[in-house]
Amino acid sequence: MNKELLLKTLHSFRTTTALTIQPLKVRRAKLRDFRKHLVRAKAEIYATLVAEFNRDQTDTLLAELIPLIQIIRFLERKLYSLASPVTLPGSLSTFPAKTRLHREPFGRVLVISTWNYPLLLTLEPALGAYAAGNQVILKLSPRSPHTNEVVGKLIKACFSSDEIMVIGDELSLDETLDAKYDYIFLTGNSATGKKVMAKAAENLTPCTMELGGKNPCIVAANANLRQAAKRIVWGKFFNAGQSCAAPDHILVQREVKDKFANMLAAEIRKMYGKNPLEGDTVTGMPDAAAYQRMVDLISEGRLICGGDRDPQRLTIEPTVIDRLPENSPLLTTEIFGPILPLREFATEAELLAMLKNQERPLAAYCFGGSEKLKKQLKYAFSCGALIFNDVLIHFTNMNIPFGGVGNSGFGAYHGVKTFTTFTHEKPVMEQTTWLDLPFRYPPHSRLMRRLMEFFNHLG
Repeated sequence: MNKELLLKTLHSFRTTTALTIQPLKVRRAKLRDFRKHLVRAKAEIYATLVAEFNRDQTDTLLAELIPLIQIIRFLERKLYSLASPVTLPGSLSTFPAKTRLHREPFGRVLVISTWNYPLLLTLEPALGAYAAGNQVILKLSPRSPHTNEVVGKLIKACFSSDEIMVIGDELSLDETLDAKYDYIFLTGNSATGKKVMAKAAENLTPCTMELGGKNPCIVAANANLRQAAKRIVWGKFFNAGQSCAAPDHILVQREVKDKFANMLAAEIRKMYGKNPLEGDTVTGMPDAAAYQRMVDLISEGRLICGGDRDPQRLTIEPTVIDRLPENSPLLTTEIFGPILPLREFATEAELLAMLKNQERPLAAYCFGGSEKLKKQLKYAFSCGALIFNDVLIHFTNMNIPFGGVGNSGFGAYHGVKTFTTFTHEKPVMEQTTWLDLPFRYPPHSRLMRRLMEFFNHLG
């Protein structure tokens, strides 16, 4: 579809009341059909992401295909129950009315996708919005053009443009945002989030924002250090650190810092070899600008391991750095790449003070620590998710909501939330005509007022 036609289509807005909501059986059949197309395209998807980011095929299987198949199957199985009205308890003042909660689609939903997991983070919210009965406008990221072609083919094979309309590089994000929507879902960074929020505010459009942040990873002296190093190296350098929930930096207790740094270097050698850039296990950057940003960040501090790079393949080997100045960009901005800075703390009180000065992250990780520290993290530290003794793996659990808080975003998806996020929960009450309680009508007697106070625990 050319630019002029796309703009005309976007601006000929159909209101929610005019939206034709497809029957549940049609939606479920189309989800099932899409899943079959996805499975048949497996080899093409592997090859595309190797070409796009030099990403290992097993990483694509674990990070994109398996979770995507899981969520589609979940929506297929649960679609009828998710869309069914929920009976709610009544109240004394509404007796004997029947009240139900109806989940209705918002209408036209804009899904703005991202490039780092261009299959999963594009298709999960888009399919969730469609399953909920919405018309979906899917704006693809310009930083993953090869995968966008595959996504576009898959969508067009199963859905009409009235169901899911795909917008690639024909329109910029600003041009796409100029149209009116009933709901906007964004996966991106905070700068893009602010731009989207500003446009959404013009029409009071509700949003879900899946952003990022500097996710801290605490390593206390009493942690299982070897296991912590193994899990952190896996979670941090998976997809070259280009995961919004990846550990961004390590806060390690001073007495074990050097020992733990050596363990990190040893685990990197085990997983990626002595010369990581010679193999196919190091994922690349999306473009030269992202690559150069990582190169510039390596210029400070003491290099514990890594630092080598390949400008032709836009790859940088897993890198660990310490002894950074307090104002270093590695400690003040989200890294989103294969660089892991270490920062030490002496006591848990000092650690909590350091955490208090940070924006609320999308995820926080903690290995070891006292029971008091764990309690304080659970009840006095705000973050999107809190994980003890592991990293990143919570994203693969489709049964728990995934989302941020504050600067790391708001709203959530995964599992049930992948459906309910894209619906308005509308209460529907049916009052009877055979009973009409008199207490609400004037004139009000003193006895009636006393009875109302009594039944409502006011006297």
